[in-house]
Amino acid sequence: MPLERRLSRDMFAPGELVELRQPCFTMGRFFEPGKYLVGELPDTAFEMGLVDKLPPVRGNSAEVQDTPEADQ
Repeated sequence: MPLERRLSRDMFAPGELVELRQPCFTMGRFFEPGKYLVGELPDTAFEMGLVDKLPPVRGNSAEVQDTPEADQ
């Protein structure tokens, strides 16, 4: 039996950009695959495991610090 991948919206920061990997249908809307803010997607997308974290973008991540060479 395959493992089921269940996620929660709580695993992501409220303003985090995530990727919806597959179409998500709700009673009121159709979400196409693409990049969305966590708050834009329904709980169903997270519960069904359709959402992935995006890798950090160099220069926009808090982990990447400015180097002295970049200031010159």
